[in-house]
Parts: sequence; structure tokens; C-alpha cells
Amino acid sequence: MNILRTPSENFNNLKDYSFEENYIEFSLTLDAVDTVMPVRMHFIDENKDSEDIVLLLHGEPTWSYLYRHMIPILVKAGKRVIAPDLIGFGKSDKLPDRESYTYENHIDWTSNVIKKLDLKNITFFGQDWGGLIGLRLVADNPDLFSGMVLANTSLPIGKGSTPGFDAWKKYSQIVEIFNSGKIIQNASLRNLSDDEIAAYNAPFPDDSYLACARQFPTLVPMNPEDPSVQENIAAWEVLKRFDKPVLTIFGSKDPVMLGQEKYFQKMIPGTSGMNHQIVEAAHFIQEDQPELLANSIINLYN
Repeated sequence: MNILRTPSENFNNLKDYSFEENYIEFSLTLDAVDTVMPVRMHFIDENKDSEDIVLLLHGEPTWSYLYRHMIPILVKAGKRVIAPDLIGFGKSDKLPDRESYTYENHIDWTSNVIKKLDLKNITFFGQDWGGLIGLRLVADNPDLFSGMVLANTSLPIGKGSTPGFDAWKKYSQIVEIFNSGKIIQNASLRNLSDDEIAAYNAPFPDDSYLACARQFPTLVPMNPEDPSVQENIAAWEVLKRFDKPVLTIFGSKDPVMLGQEKYFQKMIPGTSGMNHQIVEAAHFIQEDQPELLANSIINLYN
């Protein structure tokens, strides 16, 4: 099986995205083909001299381009901002075999950013799968994190699905042309330009690059027998003791995630007394409310 790497020219002249490229390399153990392969993961790392770190994790089917409007605000406030592209997305390498993409593999792969950069004093922001992955990283190493902002995300433990998610999962598996840009537009209130829609499609020259984008919806542990249910239950036992600041900001027009914020507020002690918000936004809240999100991260400890 060959690793796929999106041609660099696909990322030329992207609107509002001119951040320096950074890469880490590590080996993937691929159970589906019983082999170990080297892979390259891309990440943005702005204002590297700062020890005040913000880790931004994207979800499905986006990449670090989603954070282009938040990053400059955070950097201006003195933050070091790290925004990886998950394996299978953005400028990171992609695997053509869908079965190699598992929830547990993504957690292992993404943890390399924290390990290899020796990150600590991290404020974590996660949306969509960024939350599903990032909350597991927090649970694995709570001492490395100083706080969290959670937006339009969850950490499911097999208690059942929702009509909104079921519709998305079905669509993702049967749609002939998986147009990430249009998907993101349909789940945002703000009108994206043609250039922005093209930027979201830039990582995927053809359908062979979309294995992870199509696989991700099938990996959410919605049913008791699904993989990663027990691992998420164990993570919740740690998060139930996380008493550092945790803020939830959810979109009022998100049919999939709205309501999950109440569970976070009930279960995580760090949410107590915080100024939680339901804001005018759809699922991709980073497109609809980037300034509010960035300023909420900046002011999390005030």
C-alpha cells in the first residue's frame, strides 16, 4: 500500500492561508496490511517562542485551513498556536486503505505532535472530531493541559445516535462526489467564497485521497458494541476530575451537536462558573464565529 501525498501545488495561493509549513515524521503500524510505514504529519506552529500554547484540532472533513481566521488573533495575543492536519487531511499524508483509519489510530498518531514538540501548558480547542480525539489526549495526559474550550463536539460512549448524525453518516457513504468545500458550506451560516470552497477541496485531488473523510463518520462510537466505547468510558472517568477551566461554545444551528454542551457542563467540574454560550452558528462554528472563539480562548483564565 502506498502513502498518498497531495501535490504541493494544490496549496498554492490559498485565500488567507500563508502559514509556514511544519512536519513531523513517524511510523504507522497498519493492522489492515500488517506492516509499518513512515508517514508525514503537517502542522501550523506560529509564535514558537511563546510558552502559552493553544492546540487547535479540526474535524471532518476539514483541515487547519478552518483556523485561518482564529490563528492571527491568538498570535497577536501572545499565544503559540499549533494546528495539526490529522492524518488523511490537509497537507498531512493520506492512506488509501479505509480500514487503516481507526479512532484509536488517530489518537495515537495525533499524540505525536504533543510528544515530539514536548508541549505543556496547553489550552485545547476542539470541534467535531477534533474534540473526540483531543478529549482523549487530555484524558491520557491531564497534567499537560491548563484548560479547554469545546465547540460543537462530543465524546460518545455508545448510548445511541441522533437523526442528524444518522443522516450525515448515510450521506457520507453513498454520495458519489464527496465535495468537502460544499459540505462545509452547507454546515456554515457564512457564505464561503469560491476560493474558500476550493481550498477545502485542495487536499483531495481525487477520491483515492478521501478514504479518511469517508471512513470517519463510521468510526463514531454510537452503539454499545462499537470500537472505542470502553476507551471513551475510561476517558470520562479522568475528565470527571478535570477541574481546570473548561468553556463550552456551541452553535444554535448545529443539528448534530447542539445539546452535548449540557453533558460536558454536568460531568466536567472545570465547567462550573464559566460563561458558556450558545451562539449564532452552524456546525462549522470556526467559519461563523472565529473572533468570538479566539477571544474566548484568550480570556479563558480571566
